[in-house]
Amino acid sequence: MNGRRAHEVRLIGGRWKRSRLPVADRPGLRPSPDRVRETLFNWLGQDLGGWRVLDAFAGSGALGFEAASRGAAEVLLLERDPALVRSLRATRERLGAATVTIVQTDALAWMARGPRERFQAIFLDPPFDAGLLGPAIERALPLLAEGGYLYVESDRLVPDPPQGLEPYRQGRAGAVHHGLWRRRYTAPAASRGASP
Repeated sequence: MNGRRAHEVRLIGGRWKRSRLPVADRPGLRPSPDRVRETLFNWLGQDLGGWRVLDAFAGSGALGFEAASRGAAEVLLLERDPALVRSLRATRERLGAATVTIVQTDALAWMARGPRERFQAIFLDPPFDAGLLGPAIERALPLLAEGGYLYVESDRLVPDPPQGLEPYRQGRAGAVHHGLWRRRYTAPAASRGASP
C-alpha cells in the first residue's frame, strides 16, 4: 500500500479535492510536494475564477489540475513525454476537467513561439537536473499578464526575479525551494496624465 501511495498525489483543494493523480516512474518526474502546493495556493488564493494558467512542465499535472480545481477558466498543460501526456489526458477525462487543455510539446519551444494570449499565472517546475529553469523564466516573461504571477521551483535558492517582476513570496520545504513573483501593473501610455 505504501508503494502505491508513493506513485500518486492528491489534489488538496477546490472542486476535485482529494482526487488522486497518478505519478509515472519517469526520469526527472518529481511532483510538487503537497506542502509546497498548499503554500502556493494559499499565496495565490483559493478562488482562481477567470484566470488563464500555464503549467509549462506539467509532469503529473498536479499544479495545473490544482488550478483548474480552484476555478481557473483555462489551464494549459505542456508536456513532451508521450506516456505522461496519455496519463494527463486520462486524468482530464476522469475528472471531467473541460477547462484543461493538454499539448504534447517542448515547453521552451512552445513559449518561444510567443502565443498572443497572456496568463494570470505561469508555473515553472522543470526537472531539477536539466538546467531549464533560467531559459524557461526568460521565455515565460512575455507570456505573463500585467499583475500576473510567475511561480518557480528549484533544488537551490530561488534566483532574484528578472526586471519587470517583483518578489511576492518565497519558501522552502525540504530540498525544494519555491518562489512566487508578480508582474507590476503599468498604466497605458495614452492614459498617463490624460483627463477623464
